[in-house]
Amino acid sequence: MIPDGAALLVIDVQKGFDAPGWGGRNNASAEDVVAQLLEAWRSAGWPVIHAQHVSLEPGSALGPGQAGVEIKPEAEPRAGEPVFQKSVNSAFIGTGLEDHLRSEGIESLVMAGLTTNHCVSTTARMAGNLGFRTFVVADATATFDRLGPDGTVYPADLVHAVSLASLHEEFAVVVPSADVLAAVAASGD
Repeated sequence: MIPDGAALLVIDVQKGFDAPGWGGRNNASAEDVVAQLLEAWRSAGWPVIHAQHVSLEPGSALGPGQAGVEIKPEAEPRAGEPVFQKSVNSAFIGTGLEDHLRSEGIESLVMAGLTTNHCVSTTARMAGNLGFRTFVVADATATFDRLGPDGTVYPADLVHAVSLASLHEEFAVVVPSADVLAAVAASGD
């Protein structure tokens, strides 16, 4: 299922997403699952890449110089793991991510991080359109309640599920972490 040597792309697992202003959130264990994925990737010697959102919006918890821009301890990059900083939803826009992947011969990406319907979805869509074999780990992503244009509040679980359904078999393959971890573990056999 997951090709040997696929890169793990960890997107925006940052302290600013703990700010109360985001509203209700689903999947409180997403960061723990990200940590498990990182451990598996590092043990297998597969490439790990990080995306970090540095917002240009005034007052953003993810703005430069704010504590919220920092990557959470569960997803802390290690030496040699590139970090691509971005200011928009896609980790491909305004960064060297695509060039890095092409120069390293990476054809498959496994994505995890925050938030499902914004930066994970946008990056997965672009990766698929750019020809990368793309996987999104369902339980290693999370999002927040969303307010619709008509005032309806859509709960985070619903936003998460619909976002993943919109990606699946169109831009990416959505997979559970148990299957991903088993595939990485089996690659060493």
